Amino acid sequence: MAVAAASAPTVRTVLGTPAVARLFATSIVARTPLAAIGIVVILRTRELTGSYAAGGVAAAAGALATGLSQPLLARLVDRIGQARVLLPGAIAAAAALAAFGLAPAGTSLAWVLACTLAAGLATPPLSAAMRTLLPGVMGDPERLRAAYALESSALEITYVVGPLVLAGALAAWSTAAAALVCAGLLLAGTLAFLATPASRAWRPAVSARASGHGLAGAMRCPGVRTLFAVLVLMGTTFGAVEVGIPAAAEAAGHRGAAGPLLSVWGLGSMLGGLLAMRLRRPSGPVARLAVTLAAFAAGHLLLGAAGGLLTLGALLLLAGLAIAPSFAAAFGLTDDLAPAGALTEAFAWLNTGVAAGLAVGGALGGWAAEAHGGDAALALAGIAGAGAFAVVAVRRASLIPDARAPRPSPPS
Repeated sequence: MAVAAASAPTVRTVLGTPAVARLFATSIVARTPLAAIGIVVILRTRELTGSYAAGGVAAAAGALATGLSQPLLARLVDRIGQARVLLPGAIAAAAALAAFGLAPAGTSLAWVLACTLAAGLATPPLSAAMRTLLPGVMGDPERLRAAYALESSALEITYVVGPLVLAGALAAWSTAAAALVCAGLLLAGTLAFLATPASRAWRPAVSARASGHGLAGAMRCPGVRTLFAVLVLMGTTFGAVEVGIPAAAEAAGHRGAAGPLLSVWGLGSMLGGLLAMRLRRPSGPVARLAVTLAAFAAGHLLLGAAGGLLTLGALLLLAGLAIAPSFAAAFGLTDDLAPAGALTEAFAWLNTGVAAGLAVGGALGGWAAEAHGGDAALALAGIAGAGAFAVVAVRRASLIPDARAPRPSPPS
């Protein structure tokens, strides 16, 4: 027992693995503007057209385009390599964002939509590409699981720095500059990511002709479909919380508390991912996902019963602890379950699932908050979290890898 605990991977051992620290750093830089672009689009469109409603439409259009294109671009990555897809995508997305940022006042909504749709469709699947590289550079399964947990924690940095710096401080000075910086960071970060040894060395596991996945691609695997459903429900939880917290803060007479409360929630996720690297885990990958989702559901179910903002903050920290570990467990299973030559696409489908859930949760949560208050939206978040756990309980068999199925080859 003592030996197992002592040998558990740490942040130092994960980042000390050759090429991993650079891989993490470059991917975080490239993904930071993606966390802020929705808010930047809303603010910039409001400045250009004079309408927040137009800003919401533009941001939604861009998010929808990104969610739809990511699995298709990731499938191309699996077939022809990372640089041949990510670099043209980053160039096109950065150009569209630059055109949006440089548009003059009075620009029509049609032009704004053209820019945001083009940027969304071209946005490279960076998260999926990053996670595809981890099995090849980590080697040891325990270190790989720790790397997924650390990556999920590190990703929270983008949701703090992006909105705070790019959509907050910078956009307060100039929304045009915020859009241009987003474009520059996306392109520079993608170039730096593609320059890492791990990305340069990675090759598709099988050729496009030999893959034989058909139109279904990675979604032909029952386990990937199960994980997609889980991530949709987790995304629904996030969307409902992001609406419920501002509504609860406003009802309590402290509208400004919404930002700090959501930051506490993100801090909980970051801490949870770091703890997950050190604590003993259930022996099997499916059991790990079930346990973390049970904690995820329980923590978010408690939010609807918070009596005040201080209690709500404490419960958000508690609920957040299970977010990164749940993602890490799902990513680890994706690596086990994805069909040969479709790992990047499988990871991209999970990202799309979260995006779809965020849209559903935001819409349903907004309706619940409008009709019954912020507590109702938070209760909805807990119900969606419980649904994610229920999906795993009902479809557990689909998450057990078939030993007879061909496994994805590690990067060369």
